[in-house]
Amino acid sequence: MSANTAALKIWKRSNSVTTFLWRSPRAFQIQRAICTSTQNRFLLGDANRVENKVASQKTDWNKTMSEAEKIVGYPTSFLSLRWLLSDEIANVALHLRKLVGSNHPILKTAKSIIYNGRNTQAFGLIVLLISKAAGHLNAQPVEEDTAAGVLHSQRALAEITEMIRTSNLIHRGLVNINTDKSLDSSQMNNMIFGNKIALLCGDYLLSNSCTELAALRNQDLVFLIASAVRDLTQAEFVSRRDNQNFPIPPVLPENRKDYALKEWTLLNVYGAGSLLGKACQGTLKLAGHSEEIQKEGYKFGEHLALAWQASLDLGLCINKDKGILHNLCAAPIMFHVAHDPSILTELDKGLESVENVDYLKVLEFVAAGPGIGLTKELVKEHSQKAMEVLSVFKENDARKALSNILIAIGDF
Repeated sequence: MSANTAALKIWKRSNSVTTFLWRSPRAFQIQRAICTSTQNRFLLGDANRVENKVASQKTDWNKTMSEAEKIVGYPTSFLSLRWLLSDEIANVALHLRKLVGSNHPILKTAKSIIYNGRNTQAFGLIVLLISKAAGHLNAQPVEEDTAAGVLHSQRALAEITEMIRTSNLIHRGLVNINTDKSLDSSQMNNMIFGNKIALLCGDYLLSNSCTELAALRNQDLVFLIASAVRDLTQAEFVSRRDNQNFPIPPVLPENRKDYALKEWTLLNVYGAGSLLGKACQGTLKLAGHSEEIQKEGYKFGEHLALAWQASLDLGLCINKDKGILHNLCAAPIMFHVAHDPSILTELDKGLESVENVDYLKVLEFVAAGPGIGLTKELVKEHSQKAMEVLSVFKENDARKALSNILIAIGDF
């Protein structure tokens, strides 16, 4: 059985409770009562307008990514299927059945990779687009993928980049079970088993990435990508952390000037910007471009990653998503901490576990402060800097696609 098929069955089972609740008569009566209320009808109308706007933005984003995939010749969301559908990963997917109902983070990560691949695996697409936008110098005919307009080595680097990012996401799903004394023996066994799966699966993908990287026989590129992996590790030690290693804004220094921006930038350059930037730099190195052009490639990847992350942070805060608990160092919150440190009183409740933080209360504070506006400016700033780098390359379809992606990121 393939990994995708097994995972689909897992999530169908796990979502059965939700389906039952919505189909039950009691749930229908409650929904009908709400809809017949005149006061709530206006509230629901506002909510529907927000949902329609979010759905429209998602459609635009998906359309932008689909158009970009056509330019490189194939759907890059499936670049990694060669590895994800291997016997090893298929066996892992079968073992995941044992974890249904355990709430282990590896289940959420697996669902995100399968159902939201275009968002979680877009780094490979960016690498291929900038490869095609820049072109290549003095390439051997056997090296060129004529259908995509990129070198075979560049396509391999795009796959490597995706796998490194995916392995990092899986490894971050490890649970610190020593801090949770409330687990019974069955729950403890599930957590231990889930940790084993997350560790082995992440290691498998990372080791395959290293093997493929070595096969490119480019020592400078190996050093470059290895330093990006190091930076991913460094990201886990930036800022304060709760018992499960989720980030919490640090205590304010005496000099608050640019504190929020510097701390947020450091965390996210290590966490994503370095990998995408160095992958873009590496693909231009494979194409034979000068060091100056390679550095421009790094700048583009870094600024795009930061604009993307700031946009995601903004969405979590505006939509009051509970997922903000796992990202309390989101840009709007960091800006508000610098503006009004009293919010740390609530955030410090998460030092043991971020679940202890009243995220709705935090987001109310943020909405009333300058954080949202400053984050919108941050998205525009990094998007504009990435756009400026694109002007280095000649006008072509790939450059236009990258420009459209930047526009979609800034469409909040």
